[in-house]
Amino acid sequence: MKKELGVIRALVADDQAVVRTGFMNLLNTQEDIEVVGEAEDGVQAVRIAAETRPDLALLDIRMPHKNGIEAAREILAASGGTTKVLMLTTFGLDEYVYDALAAGAGGFLLKDATFPELLHAVRVVAAGNALLSPEITKRLIGAFVRARTERLPVHSVGELTAREAEVLTLIARGLSNTEIASRLTITDHTVKTHINRLFAKLKLRDRAQAVIVAYELGLVRVEGRAD
Repeated sequence: MKKELGVIRALVADDQAVVRTGFMNLLNTQEDIEVVGEAEDGVQAVRIAAETRPDLALLDIRMPHKNGIEAAREILAASGGTTKVLMLTTFGLDEYVYDALAAGAGGFLLKDATFPELLHAVRVVAAGNALLSPEITKRLIGAFVRARTERLPVHSVGELTAREAEVLTLIARGLSNTEIASRLTITDHTVKTHINRLFAKLKLRDRAQAVIVAYELGLVRVEGRAD
């Protein structure tokens, strides 16, 4: 769910002090972002999130004592979803990316991301949107879904109408509601109606989970394969 934000209150958690400090210093240069806490492991992240109630938790997937996925689950549960989660990852190394999406993470940010990419990711996820458009996220999702071909989909395409399946496919391709409306020549309101219905049918929490389901159902194929 989208929300209006004034100043984004952020928590940064990473066991590498250089990385953590670098992100904090960059974020604090922005008038609309305030770092309200830092943590060097998952246990600290959960505790500090409970104390500060940030709008956004920037969590490294790989942390000692409690990894980023476990921390994300606890932070999301404790906050009732009001704290959004943006995961820090190293491309090609994190086998838990798929699990992080399923846990409720709104998106991913590479540790070597540029300053504009960092700010964009923080603002998009803090607003309640999934960071799905960047090519890196699509590659990550595709790679880990393909690695889990032994997992059978919980759902079937038959649960959806043809138009709902079409909308789900476009969500998985990273299109916004406005872009979907333009592509299908329908109104934004109609797009939202289709999304609400397919989310209810498939019991989806957000667009990130919608992307996972779209890949598992074969509506979108992993990168490197023909559609």
